[in-house]
Amino acid sequence: MAGNAGAAGGTVAEPVTAAGDTGEPADRIAAAVTGCPDVAGLARGPLATYLAGRTVPGVAVRDDAIEVAVVARYGRPLAEIAEQVRAAVAPLAGGRPVDVRVDDISMPGDGGTAADRAVRTGEG
Repeated sequence: MAGNAGAAGGTVAEPVTAAGDTGEPADRIAAAVTGCPDVAGLARGPLATYLAGRTVPGVAVRDDAIEVAVVARYGRPLAEIAEQVRAAVAPLAGGRPVDVRVDDISMPGDGGTAADRAVRTGEG
C-alpha cells in the first residue's frame, strides 16, 4: 500500500474504500475516520490492525479500546478534530473508549490536495 507524504515527513495511509470493505471492524473504522472532513488520512506507523495478509494502518481494535492515528488537515484546533473522529467512530466502538492520536498535519500546498483526493476516492 503506497502512502502520500505528510507535512512532517510522515505518510498518509490509503483508506479502505467501500468496495474494499471486508466487514472487518478495523475496515469500517478506517472508512469512518477518513470520512471526517478535517482528516487527511490515517497515519502510517506502528499503530495498525494486523489481518491475514494485510494491515489496516492507523487503526488498532482492542478488547478494551479503539486507538486511531490520523493526519489532520491544517486549520482547525486538534482537539476539535479528535472529537470529530471520536464521534465518527463511537457507533462502531461497541462502548469502548476511542483514543485519537494526531501523528501529522497536512499543510495547504504540501501535496495535501492530491492526498486528499486519494483519500476521498480510493485512488492513488
